[in-house]
Amino acid sequence: MLKKILLVLMMFATGNLLAQQLDTDFPKTFRVKITNTQTDARENTLVVLSPEQIRNVAGQFNAKAFVVTDGGKEIPSQYNAHDKDNAGIVFVIEKLAPSESRNIVVRYNPSGSNPRTYAKQTQAELSRKTGGEWKGREYIGGTFQNVDYLRVPPEHKDHSWFIRYEGPGWESDKVGYRFYLDQRNAADVFGKKTPEPVLQNVGLDGFDSYHNPQPWGMDVMKVGKSLGIGSIGAQVDGKTIRVEKTDSVSCRIIENGAVYSSLLTNYSGWLVGTKKHDVQSRISIHAGTRLTHQQLTLTNNAETLVTGIVKDTNAKLFTDKGSAQQWAYLATYGKQSLNSDELGLAVLVKPLSLTAFVEDEFSHIAQLKVTQGKLDYYYLAAWIGEPGGIADEKQFLDYVSRVAKELAHPVKVVLTADKK
Repeated sequence: MLKKILLVLMMFATGNLLAQQLDTDFPKTFRVKITNTQTDARENTLVVLSPEQIRNVAGQFNAKAFVVTDGGKEIPSQYNAHDKDNAGIVFVIEKLAPSESRNIVVRYNPSGSNPRTYAKQTQAELSRKTGGEWKGREYIGGTFQNVDYLRVPPEHKDHSWFIRYEGPGWESDKVGYRFYLDQRNAADVFGKKTPEPVLQNVGLDGFDSYHNPQPWGMDVMKVGKSLGIGSIGAQVDGKTIRVEKTDSVSCRIIENGAVYSSLLTNYSGWLVGTKKHDVQSRISIHAGTRLTHQQLTLTNNAETLVTGIVKDTNAKLFTDKGSAQQWAYLATYGKQSLNSDELGLAVLVKPLSLTAFVEDEFSHIAQLKVTQGKLDYYYLAAWIGEPGGIADEKQFLDYVSRVAKELAHPVKVVLTADKK
């Protein structure tokens, strides 16, 4: 009993010392009230405090010296300086009870630099070869090097051996994704057996290794000629096309942080029928989620796009047109992974964006309306090989339904200046 009492006292003393240190290092504060606007619990909710919101309560905020605390405990956060759609302080609330309001405190130091580092729960990367040479459409020799920006060479096509795992990748602690940065421009899924970052190890030993089980996981989805999962497409004369014929393509890693990562791809002159469109694609992911957020901007009065999910005879199809209470979704579940085990895939869209659910030879398809040159949607994958992952069809459908409701009911965020 005495040992337990001493242990509690030591923990209490340690907690007080840590709190005092935070008070010294980050003497100024403002408060953030986060309210769950739905009557269901929610997990791993992304919160973004914009630069404008922060200025209104903190004036000239120092983005190089701050911490976010929940109940006095420091939680992982980051400052997004480059992602214009999610710029500012970013953090994730692990759990919110039904209708709960949570009070968060942001501590900061107006001067000096004291940046915090946290274990990475997200990652975005792009790795190309250098030191070799092009011979026709193949890149011979060289070694892979991570870069923040790449303008795709005109020689580059599928299986040119130039980009590691054939395109940029992004991941959370739950799942990883990539898309082919070539004429296919289709998204694919990396199932993960660990919450640790894994992309940095994928494809170093050859392009085929990740199609088989590895200690970290594997490529779990066959894309082929389909829309993969959430890929950008259009329909021309009854045929589904991906972003295939373009004037040029460039890709940039925008954020690569502990709790949030994103990348930006510019497709110049995408040919759709007889019209050309410039397309900006922003892809992002945050800690604790399987969701990828796809945000698109298009020029030249684009009116419709499509996205979807690869067809597989081993998977059942589920659709819901949504309502004011939840987003619409297209989903499949079954033993459709490359490992012949259970994999759930879903695309979630705003009901007002949805025109119809259709299909072609290769894909289950959602037809979508573009509004004032903008469109956004989410997609996700849930593999049974995840640690403690979704185990069956019912769990997957319950999960997709919960996510659809959460998207329709974002949390309410209110910032208040500290009175001190």
